[in-house]
Amino acid sequence: MEITNVNEYEAIAKEKLPKMIYDYYASGAEDQWTLGENRNAFSRILFRPRILIDVTKIDMSTTILGYKISMPIMIAPTAMQKMAHPEGEYATARAASAANTIMTLSSWATSSVEEVASTGPGIRFFQLYVYKDRNVVAQLVRRAERAGFKAIALTVDTPRLGRRESDIKNRFNLPPHLTLKNFEGLNLGKMDKTDDSGLASYVAGQIDRSLSWKDVKWLQTITTMPILVKGVVTAEDTRLAIQAGAAGIIVSNHGARQLDYVPATISCLEEVVKAAQGRVPVFLDGGVRRGTDVFKALALGASGVFIGRPVVFSLAAAGEAGVRKVLQMLRDEFELTMALSGCCSLNDITRNHILTEGDVNRATSRL
Repeated sequence: MEITNVNEYEAIAKEKLPKMIYDYYASGAEDQWTLGENRNAFSRILFRPRILIDVTKIDMSTTILGYKISMPIMIAPTAMQKMAHPEGEYATARAASAANTIMTLSSWATSSVEEVASTGPGIRFFQLYVYKDRNVVAQLVRRAERAGFKAIALTVDTPRLGRRESDIKNRFNLPPHLTLKNFEGLNLGKMDKTDDSGLASYVAGQIDRSLSWKDVKWLQTITTMPILVKGVVTAEDTRLAIQAGAAGIIVSNHGARQLDYVPATISCLEEVVKAAQGRVPVFLDGGVRRGTDVFKALALGASGVFIGRPVVFSLAAAGEAGVRKVLQMLRDEFELTMALSGCCSLNDITRNHILTEGDVNRATSRL
């Protein structure tokens, strides 16, 4: 069967993967309202395409924290990728490198920072969870830096793990042949068997609930890597992140896996962009499945987007080739959207190219 869009990989992954693993990747928190909304909110943003513009040459390349990449579509951190495919993070790293874009490696990867670095050259960021034992954190950050990682994506929306009911029902645990490779030497690589979600118990035991803005400052004392704060959805926290020295912001609701009934990330984006006032780049993850989604995010002020689930689903379906194809399809769709909107470069994409619900409501109220 010819795959024609990113969404088609999910059904294939569902067929191939054990239920516990598919549910872990696919599910959101509680009622999963935000999970649906992350997608649905994109569908309520419409285009205002401009015509009769020469679109013979389209340049999608961009620079992120000083690194030139081929397109503003990057890979978000997703945990335990070897559950999806034996090559796991290796395959994802190679696919990202081949597409000349950035891969973010999860703290909870089933391949270590050193192993991922060994796959060859590539621009890679490291997603960080802050453990109660700060020596563990310092060690991990130093290892990532030594392995050539270029930035830290600090996840700030997980003082506790969200309530993911399918993981509780399935008693989710890491399959016995796998470990959280970055923590293997620290005796933190395994999860204990529990009556509910093994990951939730692991987080409760290891992750520091006292994490605060001062820790963002502390991180800057132990690394020269720029720090992106991942999990910001409000103007207030945007301003605090910039005050704390963040080099960038990732507007994220953790793929709708933490607090349910937060708005879709695309609905929070403009508020964050306005509060950032151009001082740091703002990125978005959550719900991106089409090139049109990428364009909408950039029109609302994002410097780029990160994709998560499409990576693990395509990895499960077809390994490295699947991830390559997802990146290629999104790239092709995004290029087409730019052409049909009359944009030849990312700088041409403006707020005037889209119409949000808010715009429609404001226009109606003026009448």
